[in-house]
Amino acid sequence: MPHTATSTETPAARGYRMPAEWEPHEATWLSWPRPDGVSFPDSYERIVPTLAEMVRALGRSENVHINVCDAKHETLVRGHLAKAGVATDHVTFFRIATNEPWCRDHGPIYLTRDAAPRLAIVDWDYNAWGWKYPPFDFDDDVPKRIAEEQGLPIYFPKMVLEGGSIDVNGAGTLLTTKSCLLNPNRNPDLAQKDIEQRLRDFLGVKNILWLGDGIEGDDTDGHVDDLTRFVSRTSVVTVIEEDENDHNHDPLQANLEALRSMHAEDGTPLEIHVLPMPGRIVREDLRLPASYANFYIANRVVLLPAFSDVNDKWACAVLEKAFPDREIVPIDCRELIWGLGAFHCLTQQQPRLP
Repeated sequence: MPHTATSTETPAARGYRMPAEWEPHEATWLSWPRPDGVSFPDSYERIVPTLAEMVRALGRSENVHINVCDAKHETLVRGHLAKAGVATDHVTFFRIATNEPWCRDHGPIYLTRDAAPRLAIVDWDYNAWGWKYPPFDFDDDVPKRIAEEQGLPIYFPKMVLEGGSIDVNGAGTLLTTKSCLLNPNRNPDLAQKDIEQRLRDFLGVKNILWLGDGIEGDDTDGHVDDLTRFVSRTSVVTVIEEDENDHNHDPLQANLEALRSMHAEDGTPLEIHVLPMPGRIVREDLRLPASYANFYIANRVVLLPAFSDVNDKWACAVLEKAFPDREIVPIDCRELIWGLGAFHCLTQQQPRLP
């Protein structure tokens, strides 16, 4: 059973911190979509090949933990993977029901420290991006269920936060956006200073960097994992839109300008590398939030959403330079993005202890 911390305890006070994504993983967590879910209306079968390729690529890197609703769901997923020729010797299934597949946002955020117990979980409240997609009761329960499975301490900040709304360098600096974390549909009773204090107390960060608005079509109100990502302690990649007539041009330029005045926790200016944006993808009159920033850093590979776009190769080259010791694996996400997310949205890392 998990140990539930008392209200006077905070992870930071007990020496915990949230590791950077590039630090070693024990496993990657996924929540496999339900055929009757709302994320992929009438397109579940079309996104299965992309999911299978994701599991295949992760198999070259680390273990994969997949949440499924029940035995029937597990059988369905095993069938999909077998049909795609994906081995499952690196896959463990957990009977943890979810409403939707976006494990980055509803999954456990792991913390580490040097003293025992060395691993813990933070269970932020979850309200489906501001009550947009009820029901979300199963999703909200996922971190607690995983803590129970693993017998880990669990902390409850009593604040709504999705994992895609933050990015950390593992050394005390956190990136987020005002458009999301300060949105009244998340925590209307908390001021910015209150939110910052919870981030410090429950993630072990000291230096909080605020960007502005997100990209068009993003139903998360501006998650940072579609905008700007740490690729080392003092360097980031950030997306830009070159077309001045595109809706994304001005907000992405504003974020770029903000980054130029930002520093890591020790005062070192951030080194900034730009990523392109893919061309507009529109389906049923809806602009989809396609972004190369929604990559996932695994132990040996980096999963890069690709869109059969002229800028795919540019984005791949940027990440090859940022991660010279990892294989960059572009996977076509033209169907997956219909669910308004890509690989970072689908994944949550579990740290490996040395």
